[in-house]
Amino acid sequence: MKVGFRQGRFEDASRPNWDGDGPRPVDWFAWYPAADGADETALPVAPWPPGWFKAGQAALDAPLAAKRSSPLVVYSHGTGCNGLQFEWLARELASRGFIAVAVNHHGNSNAEPYRAEGFLCSWERPRDLSLLIDHILAHRAFEGRIGLNRIFTVGYSLGGVTATALLGAIMIRSPFEPGANLGRGPREFPDLVDHLPRLMEESEIFRNSWARMSASYHDRRIKAALLLAPGRSVQGFSDDSVAAIGVPTHVMVGGGDALLPSARWLQQRLPHSALDVVADDAGHYVFLPESTELGRQSDPASCVDPPSVDRGAIHRTVIAAALKLFAV
Repeated sequence: MKVGFRQGRFEDASRPNWDGDGPRPVDWFAWYPAADGADETALPVAPWPPGWFKAGQAALDAPLAAKRSSPLVVYSHGTGCNGLQFEWLARELASRGFIAVAVNHHGNSNAEPYRAEGFLCSWERPRDLSLLIDHILAHRAFEGRIGLNRIFTVGYSLGGVTATALLGAIMIRSPFEPGANLGRGPREFPDLVDHLPRLMEESEIFRNSWARMSASYHDRRIKAALLLAPGRSVQGFSDDSVAAIGVPTHVMVGGGDALLPSARWLQQRLPHSALDVVADDAGHYVFLPESTELGRQSDPASCVDPPSVDRGAIHRTVIAAALKLFAV
């Protein structure tokens, strides 16, 4: 089946951007089954950073395939990453009849300057996905084409935390608050915790967001979730809220990933879940797209796997797991 691609932006008027001079922006990217005559070509956009990752072809702004109901999958990226890195899975899902849509989370995506607020306030991310579902359901290109009982989510790293919150998990403590002992910040923002006191003192927008930490972001439209190497922040969820999740979940993680204990912690508390260690030596970044030579030279940490690890083969394993999970 031919694959189409389109992108757009909407704004959440109920939340300000981190500068406070406008509403919160949500950029989105959609892969979908395209009409038979669609012309698949290299797209004018590709996963950031530019040139680091391989990407397939798709038909830009092509019409959807012959009218029928399609499942919808929404994706949340890892901290400091971007929605286009979903391309390898989204394009395959689209070729099987799915509409697969990703977002860039404001302030926490490398498509724009990093903001400490965006890294600290991960609970703003689930609302991005719920609003994304609303937006896509009403979008002229997709309206009436989505099966309302077949809406699913995929989350990678911090996106796995986002997806778990969509299922009903409640965050009761931040991994960056005093006493959390999880370090000063992630690789992408190593001095993150140093910004917390200043933001608490100076930014009303940040204080208002921090106060929403333990709100419920449960979206009952989500029928299953694929969690790829979920981040340490999952351990900030209350045990009771995780245990109450009632939809199927599948956790996948590399055996060489430092976040393997977090993945196990989460899966052991999820009542309808499975855990797969995809390869003994696979690290955290194995769920990013396959890398180019430029990527391997520029950032070996995220683009080079151990000799025993075949990133493409692991991706094929993930694709098969997603198709099985989302057949519910």
